[in-house]
Amino acid sequence: MPALSLPQRFSDWFASRRWQPRTHQLALLENARAGRSTLLVAPTGAGKTLAGFLPSLVALSETRRKWTEYGLHTLYVSPLKALAVDIARNLDAPIEEMGLPIRVETRTGDTPSHKRTRQIARPPDILLTTPEQLSLLLAHREAAELLGGLRHVVLDELHALVTSKRGDLLSLALARLRRLSPEATAIGLSATVREPDELRRYLVGQRPNPVVASEHDAIQSRASGVAGVAPQCSADAREDGRGHPMADLVVVEGGAKADLRMLDIDRTLPLAGHTAWHSMPAIYELIREHRTVLVFVNTRLQAEYTFQELWRLNDDVLPIAIHHGSLDAAQRRRVEAAMAAGQLRAIVCTATLDLGIDWGDVDLVVNIGAPKGASRIMQRIGRANHRMDEPSKAYLVPGNRFEMLECRAALDAVEDAAQDTPDARIGALDVLAQHVLGMACADAFDANELYDEIVSAAPYQYLTWEMFEAVVDYVATGGYALRAYERFAKILRGPDGLWRVRDARVAQQYRMNVGTIVEAARVKVRLTRHLRGKPGTVVPKSGRVLGEIEEEFGETLTVGDTFLFAGEVLRFEGMSEDDCLVTRAKGAEDPAIPSYAGSKFPLSTFLAARVRAIIADPFEWDRLPPQLANYLVQQRRHSVLPGERDLLVETFPRGNRFYLTAFPFEGRLAHQTLGMLLTRRLERAGLRPHGFAANDYGIAIWTGRDVGERMAIDPGFAEALFAEDMLGDDLEAWLDESAMMKRTFRQCAVIAGLIERRYPGQKKTGRQVTISTDLIYDVLRKHQPDHLLLQAARQDAATGLLDVARLGMMLRRIKGRITHKALERVSPLSVSVMLEIGRERVYGEGADEILAEAEAELLQEALA
Repeated sequence: MPALSLPQRFSDWFASRRWQPRTHQLALLENARAGRSTLLVAPTGAGKTLAGFLPSLVALSETRRKWTEYGLHTLYVSPLKALAVDIARNLDAPIEEMGLPIRVETRTGDTPSHKRTRQIARPPDILLTTPEQLSLLLAHREAAELLGGLRHVVLDELHALVTSKRGDLLSLALARLRRLSPEATAIGLSATVREPDELRRYLVGQRPNPVVASEHDAIQSRASGVAGVAPQCSADAREDGRGHPMADLVVVEGGAKADLRMLDIDRTLPLAGHTAWHSMPAIYELIREHRTVLVFVNTRLQAEYTFQELWRLNDDVLPIAIHHGSLDAAQRRRVEAAMAAGQLRAIVCTATLDLGIDWGDVDLVVNIGAPKGASRIMQRIGRANHRMDEPSKAYLVPGNRFEMLECRAALDAVEDAAQDTPDARIGALDVLAQHVLGMACADAFDANELYDEIVSAAPYQYLTWEMFEAVVDYVATGGYALRAYERFAKILRGPDGLWRVRDARVAQQYRMNVGTIVEAARVKVRLTRHLRGKPGTVVPKSGRVLGEIEEEFGETLTVGDTFLFAGEVLRFEGMSEDDCLVTRAKGAEDPAIPSYAGSKFPLSTFLAARVRAIIADPFEWDRLPPQLANYLVQQRRHSVLPGERDLLVETFPRGNRFYLTAFPFEGRLAHQTLGMLLTRRLERAGLRPHGFAANDYGIAIWTGRDVGERMAIDPGFAEALFAEDMLGDDLEAWLDESAMMKRTFRQCAVIAGLIERRYPGQKKTGRQVTISTDLIYDVLRKHQPDHLLLQAARQDAATGLLDVARLGMMLRRIKGRITHKALERVSPLSVSVMLEIGRERVYGEGADEILAEAEAELLQEALA
C-alpha cells in the first residue's frame, strides 16, 4: 500500500520526525479498512503500538464525531495497568502534534469511581483498559449502547494475556463484543510468539467442534424445534487447514540482536539462595555507568531487598526508585511519571514493568536471578534502547551456580531467537461462571444464544451443552448440594424463559469481585505518627497509604517489629481495622521483608531441556564460567552426570538418615508433586520416608531405611518407583487428602462468585474466606463430589499447582533410562537440593551466612 494513501497531515507528521511509515504499519491500516482482523508479530522498537492505533487515528481524523455521539470507537486492552498509562502518554504526542480532535483516557483498577461513571455517560474516543475492566463494562446495563459503535479492539502483548484465566475472561469478553459490535476488527500485538496460529484463532470467532455443535443442535431441536444460532465470526477471517477461522498475520523480520551478557563478578557463587547479595556492588556500578537502568527481579520480596541493598551502597545519592504491584497506585504513578521524564537513574521492579513499557532513555536492563523462561527474558531485554535498529543491552545476574546454567541456556535461546510461550488453554469453568453472572447483570439472556456466543471464544470452543447447562445451574442455585440456600442463587429464570440477575445487590457484589487474580488477603500499610506526649500511641488514619502487605504476614508482627516496604524501613505500631499502622524506623537492624504467595515463576519446559543438554555434553562446558564447569567436573569425578533424557538417582547415608536425591530438572512445581507421590510409594514399600525438599533442579527425600540397599537387591525397584502409574490412583488418593486442594478450591470459589471477598461497606478477612470455603468444600466432597467447582479445582491443580502434564512427560521420558548411583556420602550435585532441607525462610545477610555454613559443611563431605 503506497505511503501517499495516508492522509496529508499524517504524511506530514511522519516527515516532520524524519520517519517513513513502516510496511507493517500500512498493512494494518489496509486490513482495518478492509474489515480484517490482524495479528502483528514484531520485535521491540518496531512501532507496534503506532501500527495498532494508526487505523483508529486515521479513521477518527476523517470523521467528525460530535459530543452527542456517545460510544467508543477504539478499545485497547493491556495486561498491565502501567502499560495502559504509558501507552496513553505516548499517544498524546501524535494527537497533539497533528491537532487531532481525539480524546484518549485510561480505565484501570486505579481509576477513581467518579471518572469511570463519567466514562459511561460520556466515553472518550479511545479507551485504554484491562481485561477486568472490560468485563465490568460489558456487565453494565448500557453496554450495548456504549460498545455498539466500536470499530477496533487492540490487544497488546497478546501472548501474555492468553496463557492464564485472564485470557479466558478476555476471550469471553471478545465473544460478547463480536455480538454487540459485529463490524469491529481485532488487532493483536506481540513481540514474543511461539505459535502465532493459536493467537490468530483467539482473535476471531471460532466455530464449535462439529460433534459438540451437532449435539447442541439436536438438543435444541428437540426442545424448541429450532436449531441453534451459528456463532458470530469475523466476516473476512482466514481459515487454517482444519477449517478454523484465523486473523491475518503480519510478521516483521529483522531488528538488532540484543547485547546480552552474564554478569561476572570474579567470585565463587553459592549453590543455593536467590538474593544475589554478592552482586549488589557490581549492579550499583552499572547504574553509575548508564543513563537509566531497569533492575528486574522475580518477586516483590526480592524487589524490597534489592532496593534496600542498592540504597545502602548509594554514596552518590543517585535517584533510585522501586515499583511493584503491592505499592500504592499513587506512588506507582509518581515513579512512572518520573521515569518518563528522565528523572530517575534506576528502578527496581517486578513483572509490573516487563511488558511493552517504552521509556527511550533506558539504556540497560539488569535481570537478577534466573530468567525462568526465554520469552520472558526477551520481553525484559526489550525495555532497553526501545528501538528496532539499536541493540538492547542487558545483564543476567545469577544468584547461585545453578542459575548460571539457566542464564547460559537463556543466552543461547536469545541468540537463536527461540520462544517458549505456553500452549493454548482450555477455558476454566469458574471463569465461565463469573462471565455468565456478568451477562445476567447486563441484561436478561437466552441460554441458547449465550451458549452459541461462548463457544465462539477459542478456549471454550469444545464446551458441551451439558457442561454449559451445569454452569448456568451453578450460577442459579449453587449446585445440587447448595440449592436449599438462597444466598447461592444469583440468577432467576423468568416466565419468558430468559435468565436475569436476582436483585441489585447481587449485581453490585459481582462488580466488586470481578476478575481472576485471587491474591492472599491484604491489609493497607499506613504511615502514621505518634501522638504528642504519649510515646507508643499512634494516630490511626493520620497518614498516607504506602501500599498493601499480605494479611498473613501482618499477623506475625508484634509492636516494635521492623520490616522493609516501599523502599523504607518501617516499625510496626499496631493494627486498626484493615490498616497496618507503621512509623519510619531509620537505622533499625535486621528488618524483615514481607513475602507474597504465588509470585515465583516456574522454570519453563523449554529452558529446562536446554539446561539438561548443557549438563550432558562436556564439550559445552568450555562456554560455562570456570567455577560452574569445575563443579560439574567434580560431580562426574565423585558420581555421574545424567544424560539429556536420563534421570540420575543418588542414594547415600548421612547422620542417622538415608537419602534419595533425583534430578529431573523440570521445575519446582513438578518436583514438589513428584516428592508427594514418591513418599507415598516409599511408605508402602516400608522404607519409612520422613520428608522431602525440592528446588527447580532436583528433589531430596530422607528415609528411616536404606533405599539404595533396596535398589541393589531389586534392580527393577527404581523403575517401579518412578513408573507413570503414580499419576493414577496415587495422585487421586493424595488429592483427596491434600490441604492444597482446599486452597485451590478457595480460589475457584472466589472467581466463580460462590464466596465474595468484598461486600458493600466491608471486606472479608482472609481467615473468614478460608473458613467459609473450607466448610463448603467438605460439604460438596461428601454430598456432590462432581460439583462444578470441585471439577474446576482439580483442573487447576493438574495444570497449575501440580504441573501434572509436565510430570507425566518427564516420567515417559525417563522410562528405562534411570541411572542409580549408590554413594557413601553426598555428591556435589546433591548439595544444592540438600540445602533446601529445613531451610528457614529468612532473607538478608543472616540467611546467607547460614546457607554458606551449611554449604561449606556439605561440600567438605562431598569432596572428601
